Amino acid sequence: MQKITLVPKEQFKISIEAETITPDNFAGKSAQDIGAMIAYEGNTPRPLSELFDITVDGSADAADVKIEINGNVARVKRIGEGMSAGEIVVNGDVDMRCGALMRGGSITVTGYADSWVGREMRGGEITVKGNAGFYVGAGYRGEPCGMTGGKITVFGNARDYVGEHLCGGEIIIKGNAGILPGVSNKGGKIIIEGDTDMPGSEMTKGTIIVKGTVTEMMPVYQNEGIETVDGVEYTKYVGDVTVDGVGELFVK
Repeated sequence: MQKITLVPKEQFKISIEAETITPDNFAGKSAQDIGAMIAYEGNTPRPLSELFDITVDGSADAADVKIEINGNVARVKRIGEGMSAGEIVVNGDVDMRCGALMRGGSITVTGYADSWVGREMRGGEITVKGNAGFYVGAGYRGEPCGMTGGKITVFGNARDYVGEHLCGGEIIIKGNAGILPGVSNKGGKIIIEGDTDMPGSEMTKGTIIVKGTVTEMMPVYQNEGIETVDGVEYTKYVGDVTVDGVGELFVK
């Protein structure tokens, strides 16, 4: 087991691009080696040792690496990007694209996760104990697919466009979600335990389950009557019929 602890040296005012912070990159390395890795503050390269106090205990392969970030990294983007194994725990808030392109391992954020958490995620698991921003598990601008695998759980609320262009995997929102969750879905599963608005527009495949209230339904779904899922009765809809969709939308 290798445990690596990062503590921010300052309250960052300019966004930091820190896709270097992954178990794959840190595995087996010393604090000095990790500190020499580069992140970008705006367009300025800065070694991690200038940004964080770094401590390392032990040495291991990526699967047995735990990175713990203690402090506010609400201006640090792309933490865990592309990681394939190991664990990251952020004890606080995190900036956009945390866990983007993730292939395995786990990320836990105890606070708020900004937009595009789990962007185009392929595997692994992300847990956000606070709220999340826009585009949870979605594809970035112009990409045909968002998540294709893995699981994201948000214990608070999420903003608009949860799971946009979802092609696989599972997203669970324990609170409310903003408008148009599951827009342009092509597969995968979204569960919203609270309320939402206009789910499933242009969905061709996949499943959306809303356990709370849908403020407004898109008029593009065919009512299939009542169906029981996991012991709970829902009204089942199939669509989006305007795109010949066969997605399933369950509304309690």
